[in-house]
Amino acid sequence: MPLDAMSELSDTALLVRFANGDRLAALALTDRLAPRALGFAARMLGDGAEAEDVTQEAMLRLWKIAPDWRQGEAEPATWLYRVVRNLCTDRLRKARGLGLDQIAEPEDGQPSVEASLIAQDRAKALQMALNQLPDRQREAVILRHIEGLANPEIAQIMEISTEAVESLTARAKRALTAALTGQREELGYGD
Repeated sequence: MPLDAMSELSDTALLVRFANGDRLAALALTDRLAPRALGFAARMLGDGAEAEDVTQEAMLRLWKIAPDWRQGEAEPATWLYRVVRNLCTDRLRKARGLGLDQIAEPEDGQPSVEASLIAQDRAKALQMALNQLPDRQREAVILRHIEGLANPEIAQIMEISTEAVESLTARAKRALTAALTGQREELGYGD
């Protein structure tokens, strides 16, 4: 099957095809899942290099379990988010006492220098506010509002109830609002 035709297959179908020796299925699934995992890890860790390491480790784990994949238990994306979450949590626990500096997100091609600087300031302010949240609140709000996942899927990833996800995201949004309220004009929202 050609690579472009793989885009029509589900994540599970691609994983099963890979387990049966189809390398193109692995490429298609990597193209689909790795950017999402990397974005989640980068926001959790605030460090692009660490996020790349976590994403690579999580994808390797996915390939290792492919032959034993039990269809119907979880979607590969959900499983991958859970692994990324656990790897990020482990790294954050190890780094707690080190006082790592905040690394700004890379530029993503803003149309003007001014717009680029404003976007960078906003991203930095958001990342700093996210870093102030307790880990579980940060995980929930990133998965919900940045990664765009539904609450039931987040509940599976975090291994908690949907109601707990709703509570975590509500508390996180209140804390983020409080942390960012005094910066409206500074971040270009005063106009």
